Amino acid sequence: MLDLKFVIENRDKVLERLAARGSSLEQVFAWPGLEGADPWALDGERRATIQAAEERRHRQKKVGEEIARRGKAKEDTSGLRAEMKVVSDEIKALEEKLAGIENTLRQFLLVLPNLPDDSVPVGASADDNVEVRRVGTPRRFDFEPKAHWDLGPALGILDFERAAKVSGARFATYFDQGARLERALVQFMLDLHTTERGYREVIPPYLVTAETLLGTGQLPKFEGDLFKTRAGERELYLIPTAEVPLTALHRDEILEADAVPVRYVAFTPCFRSEAGSHGKDVRGLIRQHQFHKVELVKLTTPETSMEELEKMVADAEEVLKRLELPYRVMALCSGDMGSNSAKTYDLEVWLPGQNAYREISSCSNCTDYQARRASLRYRPEPKGKPRFLHTLNGSGLAVGRTLVAVLENHQQADGSVAIPKALRPYMGGLEVITRR
Repeated sequence: MLDLKFVIENRDKVLERLAARGSSLEQVFAWPGLEGADPWALDGERRATIQAAEERRHRQKKVGEEIARRGKAKEDTSGLRAEMKVVSDEIKALEEKLAGIENTLRQFLLVLPNLPDDSVPVGASADDNVEVRRVGTPRRFDFEPKAHWDLGPALGILDFERAAKVSGARFATYFDQGARLERALVQFMLDLHTTERGYREVIPPYLVTAETLLGTGQLPKFEGDLFKTRAGERELYLIPTAEVPLTALHRDEILEADAVPVRYVAFTPCFRSEAGSHGKDVRGLIRQHQFHKVELVKLTTPETSMEELEKMVADAEEVLKRLELPYRVMALCSGDMGSNSAKTYDLEVWLPGQNAYREISSCSNCTDYQARRASLRYRPEPKGKPRFLHTLNGSGLAVGRTLVAVLENHQQADGSVAIPKALRPYMGGLEVITRR
């Protein structure tokens, strides 16, 4: 969330940055319970209520002292005691009013998106994203390249029909070298990020509490995208990405300066309902309810977070380079970024079967937006005042989409698929996937 003091003192900047996102206060206040609210008016009312309560507490103290004095002198105090009752009731009413105002302000901050960094291109949609660089040249085929949803089943390594029989639409079953290729990609990515790029490997929980999701910004706005489970009276959510548990590992902690930056990498399954995406990417592996991802998360100082974002993008790019996959890096415009992010780069891999670049990684700097929600802090110097960390996250990479890219870019005329050299040690030396 944003700092309330910053929002109150920088009204014009907040409104201007919201407009850059294509958002407005009216849209924010469409959230249930916030209809018609105005944070600036509410803050004024909050201050006035605090002052009124303090004035009555001061009066309460003075009257209490006078009652004590008169009591010692055996004078009548009934009138003062009656006044004390009135003042006490007024204080209670003001405290209840203040609690309501502060709750509304908190709900406002919980649904208010992060403000785009000044370096983010202003735009309304993906059409306004800016290409930063393009790496690799898409291969020129001397045959008509197939999409992975045809290649995989033809090789007998992907089966969408049997998965649908078990779980419904947007699931897949992997067989034989398809399953091994997925596992090989995971091992390759983890080895690269841990041994060469400086990340610490973690296996986090895959079920998390609502409080955890609130801290990373998935709740309350995006509950419709989540899968929820219940065990007795306890409700837990399946993680939509490892970003959630990794970012929350240090919730309510104060890290010492020498422990920052924190760099974590985790391989996990991810679960998303894909609410609102009906009719999009219904074929193949691009948009599934269950998929695997190798996730990168960093906790950094505010001064280094943008530099660390560039490094994270380079870490994800290295995977694509070693797998010999053409790709491009896109700076997302203000209107196409996720609500948690202040700046985002997407890596888009070339898919010849679809004749298009498709997102395979999204790397974001969330500045202190998540850190304020989850109380993620560090101490710049011994015994110094704690400051909020900056949080970053990115796919390093989405494993299923990487498998798609390998199949489509390295397919051969006879329907087989050549294994990139970097993956062969993880495939037992296998060089080509053919139909079993």
